[in-house]
Amino acid sequence: MKAYVILISVVVAFGGLLFGFDTAVISGTINFIQPYFGLSEAGLGWTVSSLLFGCIAGVSLAGKTSDFYGRKKILMLAAFFFIISAVGSALSTNLPVFIAARVIGGIAVGVASILSPMYIAEIAPAKYRGRLVSLNQLAIVIGILVAFFTNYLLVNTGENNWRWMLVVMAIPALLLFFGLFFVPESPRWLVAQNREKSAFNVLVKTAGKNLATRELENIRETLQNSEEATYRELLTPRVKPILWIGVILAIFQQITGINTIMYYAPKIFAQIGQSNDTALLQTIAIGATNLIFTIVAMLFIDRFGRKFLMVIGSIGMTVMLAGLSLLYFMGQATGILVLTFILGYIAFFAASLGPALWVVVSEIFPNRLRSKGMSVALVSLWIAATVIAIVFPIMLDALSGAVTFMIFAFICLINLWYVLRYVPETKGKTLEELENELLK
Repeated sequence: MKAYVILISVVVAFGGLLFGFDTAVISGTINFIQPYFGLSEAGLGWTVSSLLFGCIAGVSLAGKTSDFYGRKKILMLAAFFFIISAVGSALSTNLPVFIAARVIGGIAVGVASILSPMYIAEIAPAKYRGRLVSLNQLAIVIGILVAFFTNYLLVNTGENNWRWMLVVMAIPALLLFFGLFFVPESPRWLVAQNREKSAFNVLVKTAGKNLATRELENIRETLQNSEEATYRELLTPRVKPILWIGVILAIFQQITGINTIMYYAPKIFAQIGQSNDTALLQTIAIGATNLIFTIVAMLFIDRFGRKFLMVIGSIGMTVMLAGLSLLYFMGQATGILVLTFILGYIAFFAASLGPALWVVVSEIFPNRLRSKGMSVALVSLWIAATVIAIVFPIMLDALSGAVTFMIFAFICLINLWYVLRYVPETKGKTLEELENELLK
């Protein structure tokens, strides 16, 4: 039973792997596409962020379409979009085509960012839900590491090196597409569609026969006598506080600076005198650190809880970014020192806010409002990511690394206060228990 749940969670988490790959692969190409397309710093920011505009659209569409057609079918559509994006961006010879292909990839990323953790949360037994939903974050960081590694391997393949970097994504996209044929539909979606027999069969495979009947009754109870959910319901007095937690946490995950590193690490290293080869090699260290500490989070998230990890992580992120800022202030921003503080920041993020955000947002919303609540939260996340992707190269150029990283350190400090003050602990409870508790 547990092996079956893990297997289907791994297949669905390939959506997260593609999410990570597609968002990170651009970092290895920026020093090549900038001269190829003749981009200014502002133009580079807009080009990098084109994927993120697609993400906003993808998240906006995913909730409603997955409620109507099911989580599985829309994830398959996302896999197809990943394939189109990989091939289209690799073959593009002008900027509009390149941006269009990246936007299509962004739509796929947006869909995967909401449906992969949502599906796993809806299929997983409560005891293992934190770790299983964290599989999605693990897949994201593996995708990031694979992107950094393939970028480094392909950097010396000639003037078309950036094209090879981008087309690699088609391989895991094909694996996701065909793997989804063997994955069942979410039992909670099946109950919402009055397909209780199918839902029961899935629950027997995932929770065991003894628990399946009780789980089915709990799901039925939370959905019975309910009309079709609307976005307006998210603003009701009982639900709005939950919505704010999801939205604000999602925004903080991005504005605390993670994608300034994931998108622009080679540019940061180049600014302090590193070669392209060295900069791309250092990004592999970033990806490996991200992976290792995401595994650490997976091991502890169900034991110590989501809130505890976010508190410790926010403290560490603040310290590391403040230290990085001081290096620039003192004129000591050399390769090894900058890399050390960046790796420290990545470690704290990966062990806390990185995976914990996806787990909490997939847990806190009521069953019938989960897709819509997650949609709003993740649209907020991608809007924040878009703003950061656009303004970071401009900030780095205009304000210097010292001021830029101190601003992000201050934001991490505000995030710490917010988590301590407002975020509930969700570990060890079924989705139905959390619904009853948070809606009191």
